[in-house]
Amino acid sequence: MTPPFRADQVGSLLRPPELAAARAEFKRGGLDAGALREAEDRAIRDAVARQEAIGLEAITDGEFRRDYWHLDFQSGLGGVTLKQMSGPGFSGSTEQPPIPNVTGKLRYTRPVMVDHFEFLKRTTRKTPKMTIPSPAMLHLRPGRAGVSREVYPDLDEFWADASKAHRAAIAAFAAAGCTYLQLDDVSFAYLCDPKIREQCRRNGDDPEKLPRIYADAVNGSLEGRPQGMTITMHTCRGNFRSAWVAEGGYESVAEAMFSTHVDAFFMEFDSARAGGFEPLRLLPKGKKVVLGLVTTKTGELESKDSIKRRIEEAAKFVPLDDLCLSPQCGFSSTHHGNALSFEEQWRKLERVVEVAREVWQ
Repeated sequence: MTPPFRADQVGSLLRPPELAAARAEFKRGGLDAGALREAEDRAIRDAVARQEAIGLEAITDGEFRRDYWHLDFQSGLGGVTLKQMSGPGFSGSTEQPPIPNVTGKLRYTRPVMVDHFEFLKRTTRKTPKMTIPSPAMLHLRPGRAGVSREVYPDLDEFWADASKAHRAAIAAFAAAGCTYLQLDDVSFAYLCDPKIREQCRRNGDDPEKLPRIYADAVNGSLEGRPQGMTITMHTCRGNFRSAWVAEGGYESVAEAMFSTHVDAFFMEFDSARAGGFEPLRLLPKGKKVVLGLVTTKTGELESKDSIKRRIEEAAKFVPLDDLCLSPQCGFSSTHHGNALSFEEQWRKLERVVEVAREVWQ
């Protein structure tokens, strides 16, 4: 079997209490880096074993070594500074994650998270899956206002450097043996929302042009992509403590998004916020869609029948053989985690595997 798998997952998992306590102690200065690493290793081994027992083929480290799905990687790039900025926030949450600002020349100057992948590869007997943010994530929230005009008076140079840095990162993962890489990219789904488009205008950008710009940046990152590596894209409308940012269907961005040179698209369809399946008619032949039909925002378990009905609806626009199933997002895109229990999390992943086996096998 090759990824994406009929039953797949986005990546992050709820942090175990022991790991959360160890990280908090580390930040207070009461735990050294070595002890924190040991706590992470133990938690990852346990999570890998549970994923394998459930029957998943794609195994992640739960993003247990990260605070945020994107910022830990981005802050490892030369030229990136994390700042608190205003803008559209997460519904129902007063806390907002920092935003990456480009304050210097973007460069991939050292291995970023390659050691995370290497440990995962040694730990699982299945396919280790790595996730990193796409280059568009360096621009979406701050926009032009977050890219230094002194460093990058011409944004074309910024995008060229962003793609180059991501090409280097992808090559580093490939050299470490990675065959399944996911680019996490909320930009396309965010741009379905009028309030996000208005924020883009305030940031100095034209939201009508951004989907094409972002697609070109992704494709630039995939130039000369390693042979034998499956690369997918996950897009959603925000995931922070079960809160979201954006609403709206994919119709206005589908053509640009589907022009990216990835092998498959993880797309959330867990609620009316994501619109209908009609945009899937634009999917190019040879590509796959992983339907995010199981929500990670709440603990209520979807019935098998309801999931199957929605798969049937999607199959009106994309052949069933080109579809897969997953949760709509990670369970803990940040270290805080979503508002559900550990058992609810694992039961949802079990449900994905159960339904996929019944539908496709």
